[in-house]
Amino acid sequence: MTSYTQSIQNLINELASLPGIGLRSAERIAFHLLKARSEDAMKLADAIRDVKTRIKHCSICYNLTEQDPCSICTSPTRDQGLVCVVEQPKDLLALESTGLYNGVYHVLLGRIAPLEGIEPGDVTVEPLMERLASGTIREVVMGTNPNLEGDGTALHIQSLIATRFPNVQITRLARGLPAGSNIEYANRNILADAIAGRQRM
Repeated sequence: MTSYTQSIQNLINELASLPGIGLRSAERIAFHLLKARSEDAMKLADAIRDVKTRIKHCSICYNLTEQDPCSICTSPTRDQGLVCVVEQPKDLLALESTGLYNGVYHVLLGRIAPLEGIEPGDVTVEPLMERLASGTIREVVMGTNPNLEGDGTALHIQSLIATRFPNVQITRLARGLPAGSNIEYANRNILADAIAGRQRM
């Protein structure tokens, strides 16, 4: 049986390792790249290289950015006393798409899930506590996903804030978000209602 050359097989293997791409799809993409003009294929390679070399986490909020601090943290029009805590950068983008939130963010880069071996030290909880220690934050909005791990993460953070910073108000996005769902998949109207109807925890 004829096999692919090593370079083609390597490309197929790398593409197949991406989420949502099976072996057949990887083969189709690989042969599409082979048929494409060299400059077009290299644009993809350059885009991947740029993402890996230029994108970093903001040193304040941990969002993905090319400049540090990010444009949200440095914006003079943002309410620096209002911080929304989300699990991932994609959750931040979903909330930003509503155009209704004017505070800043803190990205946890995950959620606490002891059964999966993810402990509080594996997410950016302590950097959040350091931000609160500055004394400039008056309200923390818990924007973790409304599922078991997201709620557990929110309760852990709430407990820490209540103990260390009792003057900071803690609210939660309203339950316009269906339980068990993810913020990134919610539509604009649901997210807008959740932001507007946030509640004390």
